[in-house]
Amino acid sequence: MDTNLIRVGITHGDLNGISYEVILKTFSDTRVAEDCVITLYGSSKVAGIHRKTMDLPPMPYNIVNHVSDAMAGKLNILNCVGEDLPVEMGKSTAVAGEAAFVALERATADLKEGLIDVLVTAPINKHNIQRTDFQFVGHTEYLENKFADENAKSLMILVKDTFRVALVTGHVALSEVSTSLTVEKVKNTLLAFQHSLQQDFGIRRPRIAVLSLNPHAGENGLLGSEEAEIIIPAMQEAERAKVLAFGPYPSDGFFGAEMYRHFDGVVAMYHDQGLIPFKTLAMDEGVNFTAGLPIVRTSPDHGTAYDIAGKNQASETSFRNAIYMAVDIFRKRKQHREAYANPLKKMFFDKGNQRDETVDLTKEDTDL
Repeated sequence: MDTNLIRVGITHGDLNGISYEVILKTFSDTRVAEDCVITLYGSSKVAGIHRKTMDLPPMPYNIVNHVSDAMAGKLNILNCVGEDLPVEMGKSTAVAGEAAFVALERATADLKEGLIDVLVTAPINKHNIQRTDFQFVGHTEYLENKFADENAKSLMILVKDTFRVALVTGHVALSEVSTSLTVEKVKNTLLAFQHSLQQDFGIRRPRIAVLSLNPHAGENGLLGSEEAEIIIPAMQEAERAKVLAFGPYPSDGFFGAEMYRHFDGVVAMYHDQGLIPFKTLAMDEGVNFTAGLPIVRTSPDHGTAYDIAGKNQASETSFRNAIYMAVDIFRKRKQHREAYANPLKKMFFDKGNQRDETVDLTKEDTDL
């Protein structure tokens, strides 16, 4: 196998949703797999049921028993769930939750062993997947538990082209957002976001916009104090660490005036503050990227969509973009490591001490 080919693992998600539809539609165009080795952790029989139900055109695929047997240029299916799974399109079932969990466990085990390079996850149902071994509110938290070390923490970033939104608080009840915000959490989000923009997207000096929590950015305390007490101090601390942070901006005016076009990234304080405008602007094309971890994971920015499952109405664009983005980020990270592995030394002459000094240019914010 060509060692330059990137090995992409895909989990099938909830088998009663639109996962198989968007997967089959994506790989009906064989060009998607041209430069990759694609392995779907799921079921060839379930794939066949979905294809026949929607009368999709036949598509060649390769069944493998182990990910190392996967071939380049086509879809490989690793049958890792039961042979006779009942498919009940549009329904949340315990069987579907179990199948989603089994595929996720197998894929993450292979990812940890270095048998695949990146992971693309199809949507799960956060309720029916719950069990003793999965007590998380989503993929992001599960993967953080699997792969984060003591210095790493996951960061959810939604991406469409140059429009990128990161969240300070993710899957947190709205009533708990205010008490969840701290100076440290906002600052760490800014630092992690900048690092991802540099390492994963190749932006050397990213400009980051920060949204306020309260209407009108708190109106000098009239509508809330979180801006003055938490957000602005966090931005100031991040700025001392060379983060270019701007704001805080009231989210309604920020998105209404399309100010996001002037920044490399936007930090939202809570889930819906960032995702409602993002999905309004990028629903069919956006990608969910889990930053901050040593592994690369992406997913489409939609859910199981039970209401249209099996009706041949789902768009595969977001899922296809998730594959492309995972591959791009993997390559960007490799380039980033190579660029900073052997930094050049800058020599200058200190007249006062009459000696040469050497400065190590390992910092990403050093101006050459």
